[in-house]
Amino acid sequence: MNATPDTLLPGNPFPLGATYDGYGVNFAVFSANATRVDLCLFDPNGRREIARHALPEYTDEVWHGYLPGASPGLLYGYRAFGPHDPHNGHRFNPHKLLIDPYARELAGDIHWTDALFGYRLNSPRSDLSFDRRDSAGAMPKCRVSQPFVHWRHDRRPEIAAEDVVVMEAHLKGLTMRHPQIPQPLRGTFQALSHPCVLEHLTRLGITTLELLPVQAFVTDRFLIERGVTNYWGYNTLAFFAPHVGYVGRGSPEEFRTAIRALHAAGIEVVMDVVYNHTCEGNELGPTLCYRGLDNASYYLLTPGDGRHYINDTGCGNTFNLAHPRVIQMVLDSLRHWADEFNIDGFRFDLATTLGRESYGYDQHSGFLDTLMQDPVLSRRKLIAEPWDPGPGGYQVGNFPPGFREWNDRFRDTTRRFWRGDEQQQGDMATRLSGSGDLFDHRGRRPWTSVNFVTAHDGFTLMDAVSYEHRHNEANKEDNRDGAQENHTHNWGIEGPTDDVAIMEKRDRIRRAAMATLLLSHGTPMILAGDEFGQTQDGNNNAYCQDNELSWLDWSLADTPRGEVMRNFVARLVCLRRSHISLRARRYMHGRHTPRPDLSDIAWFNAEGISMAGDDWNNAGRAPLGLRRAIEDGKSVDVTYLILNPGENDISCTLPQPTKTWRLLLDSSRPERGESDIVGPETGKNSVTAAGHSVLLLHLDPATMRANTEHE
Repeated sequence: MNATPDTLLPGNPFPLGATYDGYGVNFAVFSANATRVDLCLFDPNGRREIARHALPEYTDEVWHGYLPGASPGLLYGYRAFGPHDPHNGHRFNPHKLLIDPYARELAGDIHWTDALFGYRLNSPRSDLSFDRRDSAGAMPKCRVSQPFVHWRHDRRPEIAAEDVVVMEAHLKGLTMRHPQIPQPLRGTFQALSHPCVLEHLTRLGITTLELLPVQAFVTDRFLIERGVTNYWGYNTLAFFAPHVGYVGRGSPEEFRTAIRALHAAGIEVVMDVVYNHTCEGNELGPTLCYRGLDNASYYLLTPGDGRHYINDTGCGNTFNLAHPRVIQMVLDSLRHWADEFNIDGFRFDLATTLGRESYGYDQHSGFLDTLMQDPVLSRRKLIAEPWDPGPGGYQVGNFPPGFREWNDRFRDTTRRFWRGDEQQQGDMATRLSGSGDLFDHRGRRPWTSVNFVTAHDGFTLMDAVSYEHRHNEANKEDNRDGAQENHTHNWGIEGPTDDVAIMEKRDRIRRAAMATLLLSHGTPMILAGDEFGQTQDGNNNAYCQDNELSWLDWSLADTPRGEVMRNFVARLVCLRRSHISLRARRYMHGRHTPRPDLSDIAWFNAEGISMAGDDWNNAGRAPLGLRRAIEDGKSVDVTYLILNPGENDISCTLPQPTKTWRLLLDSSRPERGESDIVGPETGKNSVTAAGHSVLLLHLDPATMRANTEHE
């Protein structure tokens, strides 16, 4: 029953949000500067306001009240009263219905109208003016949710840190065009648990699915007017609620069901979360939630004149993660997803912003310190995007121990190396060995480096070998958006071609880049679709393309080229899982000897001679050999990786010990098996590395004796 008595009982200031206790609902919302907060109740359709009550109590800057007889399903929102004084950071306007920051479910979507703005859009006084139109009819409503029932029969996979293989995917893009998924389920949480999705991920060997934002987000008005939409979802409205567009039948339980199915298949789920800014934009943006409840507390405002917003995010505003109540809300949101959805980890968008204090980024900021000591969250997988557009925003390698970090240096070096740029061997060697120059301190491990060649933001792997320039005309920004320099090469023709030689070269370089990714130390991250040749027609910023340009074209997976690539990726993941030397738990420095005269890591040129000094500067586009050795039980796992970025085939002499080497992989011949033996028994001490190829060899442990290493 949704009773609406004339007055509210006092209730409690904790927990924040709307909490059902079996007899009624407690409402609690933070605002340090409001003078009054009204609770507005709506009919089941959300179209008509049926009651309005002033929250009767104010305790520790929390407004609260208790509604007897109310139950889950009740739709509500808030109106906040207080000073309208933009120069001092206050933008209260009780004519605007506001979302509860702790809302766990939303009903309906935003319908863009001028009434959503707290000022008169055409006023000469701009945002200093005051708009008295009621925005309720254009706003989604908050829905009181059912109390959470603790998880049963669901066990998180808890993949060991060094064993993680991530796939970054967009929930809708992953499933919208899959022919085996029923049409009504495509693009929803339910589609994630479809057997065809689970089979594809497990066949590849993916351990961890990283989903682009699934928290409730908004498409900006200017995008709608331009005829596009917010596809990626980096524009959050409600940090506790799943995005309405992904909930097929209207219940968050659908996401829990999908997570259970993924966990049962041994796959973790990581959420990409956006706590650096909100969808309200700068002072010219709409009043939807945080601005109307307490603008001066939730946002970083310019010193001396609180009218304007500090924009370290490039999105109009910056969330004030130095405020204790904002820190509390973000941590409560993370715990909500960890506890109530059993999420395995979080990837933090523009994470530098989360560590900013008044003086700049600090890895001991209030938020980061609090997060790292949290007994629940600190044990989840935490991934930072370690940059933002603000001053001093590039912080790769400077996040606290316990964080993984996206490593754009790996992406750029790998692309330059396989493009054939000169003098890349030294940097490539560092990236292959886990980027110790960035992360080998404070006991951090190689898996700290999240290695990637492609991600949602940028070209797909197919496009990285097919385009030298961005082609973002579909975004309707005159092709000015997206990165201008992508370190890519088209190999003769810009875009698609029927030239067999060019197609073969592109495929060879795609395989070489994928092999580099999956055979490097660190945490590999694959962009969904790269395993079969997804293209976005050269668009490197498809944030607003919610259509077939971005949705995965699963028909490519069944083509001969797609099948070869998909099998090749699965084989690489299997090799990585089978050989501990390919996924080291600790950094290698060449000082440890698993066997006499066999160092843990060593680098060699094409003649099998150890690289030293000026060899690195004179390497040009020459092949690079990497030998790694790690104790594996009673034996030693020794692998030798050869990368040939040049055009020509080159004979590469194998380094000592020259016993029996087995060729495990030749990226130029993906169909080639593992039966080829190289060593004295065959009268061979070299292998041919084709142009633009990667070779992986394994030293037969049964033949290892006291061999001498010639360097």
